[in-house]
Amino acid sequence: MYADIAVCLPLARTFIYKLTTPVETGCRVVVPFRKRDVEGFVVGFRKDAPPDIEVHEIGSVLDAIPLLRPDVFNLCRWVADYYTTPIGEVLKAALPPGISAKHVEGLQHSPPRREGVDAPSKAKAQTGWREARVRQGEASIEDRQDISAELTTPARQLLLSCRATPPLRGGELVMTPDQTKALSTINSTPGFRPILLHGVTGSGKTEIYMQAVEHFLAAGKTSLILVPEIGLTPQLTDQFARRFPNQIAILHSSLTRRQRIDEWLRIYRGEVPIVIGTRSAVFAPLGNLALIVVDEEHETSYKQEEVPRYHARDTAVMRAKLAGAAVVLGSATPSMESFHNAASQKYDYVMLTTRVEGRPLPAVEIVNMREEYAAEGKQVVLSRRLLEAINARLDRGEQTMILLNRRGYATFLLCRHCGFTFQCNSCSVAMTYHRSIEKLLCHYCGLARRPPARCPECDSEYIHYVGEGTERLEAELKCRFPDARVGRIDRDAMRHMRDYERVLGGFRAGDIDILAGTQMIAKGHDFPRVTLVGVVGADAPLALPDFRAAERTFQLLTQVAGRSGRGGRPGEVVIQSYFPDHYTFQLAVTQRFEDFYARESRYRKAMFYPPFAALAGIMVTDRDRGRAADTAREIGEYLDSLRSNAMRILGPAPAPLERIKRMHRQQLLIKSSSRASLHHLLGRLRQYIEDRKFGSTRVFIDVDPVSLL
Repeated sequence: MYADIAVCLPLARTFIYKLTTPVETGCRVVVPFRKRDVEGFVVGFRKDAPPDIEVHEIGSVLDAIPLLRPDVFNLCRWVADYYTTPIGEVLKAALPPGISAKHVEGLQHSPPRREGVDAPSKAKAQTGWREARVRQGEASIEDRQDISAELTTPARQLLLSCRATPPLRGGELVMTPDQTKALSTINSTPGFRPILLHGVTGSGKTEIYMQAVEHFLAAGKTSLILVPEIGLTPQLTDQFARRFPNQIAILHSSLTRRQRIDEWLRIYRGEVPIVIGTRSAVFAPLGNLALIVVDEEHETSYKQEEVPRYHARDTAVMRAKLAGAAVVLGSATPSMESFHNAASQKYDYVMLTTRVEGRPLPAVEIVNMREEYAAEGKQVVLSRRLLEAINARLDRGEQTMILLNRRGYATFLLCRHCGFTFQCNSCSVAMTYHRSIEKLLCHYCGLARRPPARCPECDSEYIHYVGEGTERLEAELKCRFPDARVGRIDRDAMRHMRDYERVLGGFRAGDIDILAGTQMIAKGHDFPRVTLVGVVGADAPLALPDFRAAERTFQLLTQVAGRSGRGGRPGEVVIQSYFPDHYTFQLAVTQRFEDFYARESRYRKAMFYPPFAALAGIMVTDRDRGRAADTAREIGEYLDSLRSNAMRILGPAPAPLERIKRMHRQQLLIKSSSRASLHHLLGRLRQYIEDRKFGSTRVFIDVDPVSLL
């Protein structure tokens, strides 16, 4: 008897090995491969092996039973096929890093509960009950202190990272008619059914999610909730944990390896019916799955930029199909692709047109920064109108959020004498100045250097700090409002999850008056005291060489505007722009998504871009620019020889970011009116790349790319 093994290497094909012990499909094994031992997965069996190849025996079997549920295993097969990526690497990504045979000892004696989820036992020991509360983030300070000496190491680590759970606001929640209709649509779903839940910001989508989970939980079913950012996990978990105590597992990359394995095992054993996590949680080993929610489905962070390059939203839809579950895609600003699927009746569509409790949408004002420049005689970070609005909030004891989607203090350094800009030695980008550490940083490779006092080209001392980031915005706010308490959220200030929770917790408690930050502050947060949102540098995303630039700008502006006026007081939004008449700003002001979709659709159709064409990107990288260009040219010629009339091939050409981490980058784009034809072509290309063996040159295939930089 022989087995087909998918090794955990960037190889699309499988390899034949002789079985020496019984093993099941999906189990991990160690096999000899090219003079070394590598890990792989059993993906199939055969009675005989071809007579013309040398067949080795499997070295050892790591799993007594498969760790991947059958539906998850089939999902991995789909991901490998759809995204043209090696099956072994997909299967490896579906398991928590570091899980070993030791972790799963005894699982074969207590298999996963597949026929339903038992209600939480009321006979739990007090310590076990309190430990569960700690895991869910809802233990009191006293509970945490009392139990701290009793916890295991992973639980102790979770304890230290937990924060106090704020009390629920208000009394009984009254559903709006829109919410009631949406919930009815979800709960009446017989089996697989994709639903686009399009609700304006503050319309109560989270409450719909929780009531839908409650409905399926009562029937003994499980639910999976996906969020785009790790930072959104604690807030959503807080809300769910108070509704469903001791019934939630959390999966995201900020957990320690031990914590991730522990949470994964709880799910596998059927101990929890609800999972909340980021994109990799789409592979969570939930049985009896009835509901998947993809919150903020438009977010690009659902697409993984490393192998395997899957999109968690689309993978979630396929998982729901394989499991016969409902899948809800929620957003105030749906992606063009999802809205197109709803318009084409591939998805059910439910619209929430009003905010909860009848709260009005915030009033939005656009400040023309060209007029501001003329009045001030120089470029300014904060306009007079925005300063006036901030001051009014401080006087009334209300809170303000300011978005600037750039990190650092200055965008780049410029010599005023010769025009020299300070570039990264390893990447084709300017280095960003960070004043807090007095260094220039590359945000792509992490290279750091001291800012020079004189120009290295002309020796001039006239070095100008150009542009502004969140660090300068914070400094400007502290200078303008010295008595205000100012906080900042960006990747530099938030080194750990506890930093993020500390600042957000302080803002929620009213200990911070003004919160400045990147897009991390724009998503999914609910702060009732915020009545003003300011947007600085709103034009910047429109300058990117990406056909989705307008869509992302519209989404970001709409999302951040939605943070204002979510309590009892009306909200206001001030957007600073040098191009205030751009249709993206004009439509974002009134949240006219349908008008934006119609206008953007005309452009996408004319240019043959998604959702009206299937898209794939080919990236060729090498330390040598010539080798990268030669390989890209060869691949382009190969693709030209195979393409049909339904396809257009752009390139090869240098990528917009031509060099990253010393690797030169050449790019090709394939557009196709037929997705089947595109996948056939990509399959041929994958085989050609493996057979051709380009040496040091790397070739990556990215299906449905979200970044073209």
